[in-house]
Amino acid sequence: MEERTEEGHTQENGGSDCAAKQPRTSPCTSLRMFLVALSFAYFAKALSGSYMKSTITQLERRFDIPSYLIGVIDGSFEIGNLLVIAFVSYFGAKLHRPKIIAVGCVLMSIGTFIIALPHFIIGRYEFETSVRWVVNSTLNPSPCRPDSPANLTEDGTLPQVPASGCEGESNLSMWIYVLLGNVLRGIGETPVQPLGISYIDDFATEENAALYVGCVQTISVVGPVFGYLLGSLCAKIYVDIGFVKMETITITPSDSRWVGAWWLGYLIAGVITLLSAIPFWFLPRSLPGPEVPEKCTPEQTSFIKGSPLLKHKYSADEHTGFIEMAKDFIPTLRTLLAHPVYLVYLCVTIIQLNSLIGMVTYKPKYIEQHFRQSASKANFLMGVINIPAVALGMFSGGLLMKRLKLNIMGAAKFAFGTSLIGYILSLFFFAMSCENAKVAGVTLSYDNIERISYDKHPLFTDCNSKCVCSSSDWDPVCGENGITYVSPCLAGCTTSAGSGKNTVFSNCSCVGVAGNFTASTGHCPQKDDCDRMFPYFLALSVITSFIISLGGTPGYMLLIRCIKPQLKSLALGFHALATRTLAGIPAPIYFGAIIDTTCLKWGQKRCGGIGACRIYNTTAYRIAYLGLTLSLRTISFIICIPGFILLSRQLKEEERSAIHGALRNGGTELEVLRKEELVISNSDQPHHPSENSTDRQTRL
Repeated sequence: MEERTEEGHTQENGGSDCAAKQPRTSPCTSLRMFLVALSFAYFAKALSGSYMKSTITQLERRFDIPSYLIGVIDGSFEIGNLLVIAFVSYFGAKLHRPKIIAVGCVLMSIGTFIIALPHFIIGRYEFETSVRWVVNSTLNPSPCRPDSPANLTEDGTLPQVPASGCEGESNLSMWIYVLLGNVLRGIGETPVQPLGISYIDDFATEENAALYVGCVQTISVVGPVFGYLLGSLCAKIYVDIGFVKMETITITPSDSRWVGAWWLGYLIAGVITLLSAIPFWFLPRSLPGPEVPEKCTPEQTSFIKGSPLLKHKYSADEHTGFIEMAKDFIPTLRTLLAHPVYLVYLCVTIIQLNSLIGMVTYKPKYIEQHFRQSASKANFLMGVINIPAVALGMFSGGLLMKRLKLNIMGAAKFAFGTSLIGYILSLFFFAMSCENAKVAGVTLSYDNIERISYDKHPLFTDCNSKCVCSSSDWDPVCGENGITYVSPCLAGCTTSAGSGKNTVFSNCSCVGVAGNFTASTGHCPQKDDCDRMFPYFLALSVITSFIISLGGTPGYMLLIRCIKPQLKSLALGFHALATRTLAGIPAPIYFGAIIDTTCLKWGQKRCGGIGACRIYNTTAYRIAYLGLTLSLRTISFIICIPGFILLSRQLKEEERSAIHGALRNGGTELEVLRKEELVISNSDQPHHPSENSTDRQTRL
């Protein structure tokens, strides 16, 4: 008893020294530090990524480009990932993962600064307007300029006169810098996810890994909250703040020509991303398992490499030569792609991410155009209402997986069920519609008859026939009759009074029959139906976002658990590569191209050419945007059916192999027992045969 007590004291002392022996390399402390650092890196990259999406309409208007080109810029981030992700995932798993992540964060910050660079190169923002800021003057030029019809071109527009300064303008569009900066951001982001998640999964217990991944993923969804809030704040500030007098600006943030201080947010995001790189320089390459007794705490024991709890772990600190790793790359990749469950999972997530990325990229724009909200309000609502629901859903999904102790099949069913419920609820978005804005010559005729027009000719009618107007200008005014006109000239206004935002146009022949009706600057506030429908849209958006995101963490853990441990880093990296190549790059482009087809009125570039869209056909926009999103998700559900069959077969084969292995091991032990019993039986046979028989039965 005394020996046992002393042994117990020895174990307790050894256990208490577990953390004291190696204070700098304690696996418990290092993993917590890594978890915090990775969460901050996820926050930084999510903030800058969401801010990019919040500035889509600002970039469209500032650089006068259509939506599909914005899709190219947005997809360039994934192109950066595509260039290096497979090699970073494979070689990075065998190198110093924290330092590789640190280098990536530095590259991300540099790319973010490059995105803001065009603002400091190009001149000030100029928008099309007939309103002038005139100080101490009562004489304003007439919007309706009588002129000879001979001066008009064949399509009824004024001849294009190049603006001053266009001769020296560079042929290189400034949005190229935004694209290149986003590519560099993509390269820098590459190691964060595959190396970070695999690092956590290597040194955490199986059930804690799900919770840790859920925490990191939750932080990555909290980042967009601040990203969209930053976008909302910057959208309220005029693009050239500090360089122009704000009283001379004749448009408001709700105007389709307004451009916010998009560049300011990129500078802030770049600084935050640079700070996130610092902690990774001080973290160890791996968390070695110290040789400690069993009395060590469970959290500390879980990091010991020899622990049986680490059956899914893969040693990351093997010192292997570069040539050996390169030779093993192709066979390892071939083994990974021969896994049927992994391939089906890959196809399903690619299609669902096409739907998700396209939907999220253009959702703020959908809120702006369909519900006629300002860019600032759309970004604010995305950040305050929609994104927190996603964060809560992802965290709850990880917590439920830990509490319910879901296996692979349970995680797959859970993810599928939540996605299906969200899909069904999303069908109700089709019923939440707004009428088109009443714009004379675009969505209705000058006789107040509803008629959608995609050409320029209906803009001209008898009431403005005496005026020589340009059909390419977009300078909307609101008539007293509640109808918006494309410009004061096309409204037939002959006189104007006041200046800036307070300009009032009078004697507008198209506004009323008497010809003495007035018009004011900007769109008419036609929000009755939309104001009623918008809260329901937000509520349903929050509910569907929460339900769909519940399956995010279980679905991600399914990817990790359905493959062999030594293929884990490569599987995560190749999954990210495939989804970025086939979803992240094309989805914003073809979503933007389809949205462009619903444009009713394009803007005009200062030096000629088509600019950004000014007004959309809201009905066609809704059908195209929602229809494409839900069609893709329908296809993914169909592919899930063979996926469940293959997963079930794999689990049965693994169970059968485990039973055979147990029987084989049990048979070997039984054989040893029988041989031992036979030796004893032969030696004791002359003396007590009955006792030998009883002893034999007992041993068996």
